[in-house]
Amino acid sequence: MRPDLWFSSERQAQLQQVVVTAEQMRAIEERVFVAGMPVAALMEKVGGAIARRIQVLYPQDRAPRVGIVVGPGHNGGDAVVVARELHFQGYAVQVYRPLARLKELTACHARYAESLGIMFCDRAQDLEACDVLIDGLFGFGLTRPITGDLAAAVDRLNQCGRPIVSIDLPSGLHTDTGEVLGTAIRATHSLCLGLWKAAFLQDRALDYVGTAELIDFDLPLADVLAVPTSLRRITPMVALAALPLPRPATTHKYQQGHLLLVCGSRRYAGAAILAGMGARASGVGMLSIAVPESLQSLLVAQLPEALVLPCPETPMGAISALPDDTDPNAYTVIACGPGLTLDARIVVETVLASDRPLVLDADGLNLLAAQGAVTTLCQRQSFTVLTPHPGEFRRLFPHLAEQLDDRVLAARTAAQESGAAIALKGAKVAIAYPQGPVWFNPDSTPALARGGSGDVLTGLMAGLMAQVALKPDPQAALAAMVRTAVWWHAQAGIHAAQNCTELGVDAVTLAQALVPALTAG
Repeated sequence: MRPDLWFSSERQAQLQQVVVTAEQMRAIEERVFVAGMPVAALMEKVGGAIARRIQVLYPQDRAPRVGIVVGPGHNGGDAVVVARELHFQGYAVQVYRPLARLKELTACHARYAESLGIMFCDRAQDLEACDVLIDGLFGFGLTRPITGDLAAAVDRLNQCGRPIVSIDLPSGLHTDTGEVLGTAIRATHSLCLGLWKAAFLQDRALDYVGTAELIDFDLPLADVLAVPTSLRRITPMVALAALPLPRPATTHKYQQGHLLLVCGSRRYAGAAILAGMGARASGVGMLSIAVPESLQSLLVAQLPEALVLPCPETPMGAISALPDDTDPNAYTVIACGPGLTLDARIVVETVLASDRPLVLDADGLNLLAAQGAVTTLCQRQSFTVLTPHPGEFRRLFPHLAEQLDDRVLAARTAAQESGAAIALKGAKVAIAYPQGPVWFNPDSTPALARGGSGDVLTGLMAGLMAQVALKPDPQAALAAMVRTAVWWHAQAGIHAAQNCTELGVDAVTLAQALVPALTAG
């Protein structure tokens, strides 16, 4: 490994992307130990880093009394080191040890802590007078439910109204799936150690992890990369590196892609406008929007730069077909679905039969599900993206509905079965491809839980894809644009919420925040 890589921001950036299971983390740590790092030395390093971070989060003058929950294993050993270091810094520390039997190294640290005069107690309620609690009960790899007196103690700590900082991840969460094993600590803050654990990206764990951050303890990058992993986080560096910026000085609009949006109906006219606004922000060179002919004047007024294609419509105001002179294969990328209604079956079949890269959303997905045609996507020669929320996912893949609690497994299996990229929406959007790692967008906001938000994402994603689809062998670039669009969309929601609160981020506000979010720094 290059010496400059060890200390560079490149190393930090790569570590921020990697997500591990419990088994993978054990394998990485074992490589470090085999190479000669003493377990005791690593525990000192980790405990010291945690103690320093706690001093920043909860300064001694504001939170002088600290309660620390110590478990039997090395997570408990880390917690005792934290107790000792905070004691040396003047905090009044009290340690709760619910299980008498400790691993040898943890027991050694506990004996030394007692020799320093640090108070140990046997009841969870003895910590209720503390200003902040540190959860060092169980670390990664827990597989058995917390039950009995221990469960009662965890529940009491959760109910005491004090902030709780969990070491590595909240005790009681399954490291890989985020499942609550019996009961779990509801942390205010989670200090994930070394590498991100998969639980932090599972929606069902979010009520427990609080604010999460990575505590780097200098795992050698060579050891991390030597253990195969299949989960990744979308970091700003990953997302921004894929953007088609800067552009060549001699470019012109036809070199920046021509996107066809097929969307809208008399009932859901706004969906076409919102998708168009998302596409506009993407910077796509040319934008055409196919809508029912009764909506043409409305779309022209809202998106004057777009070429609006008036389509024949059903009596209910849905698109019945594309215009006779419209060839789907004349466009760079097609996006289909927002606001179509289920009456637009023929037009969805038309775009599916094209040889263009395709984004399917909303009623495009519902029509695909109604026809039981998901498996036919494997026959498409071009890149296909499905962007379902959980309800749409269940309709598309009913046999995978029970897997939705484990979003990694659900998205990966769906991608492999369909041959399409799957952007499974949720608090943490999971993006899976037929091959390769599953990517998660780690940062988002509840402000995106508004009608029309997904329409904006469809336009943005397809517009970005259109700008790279003309490249030789564009598959990797198209896949990257799916990740970038999801990240950018979430950043716009965060940016807008900072300016007008989570309640004020409607879909139009979200679309208008896309470009400011990208330039905000």
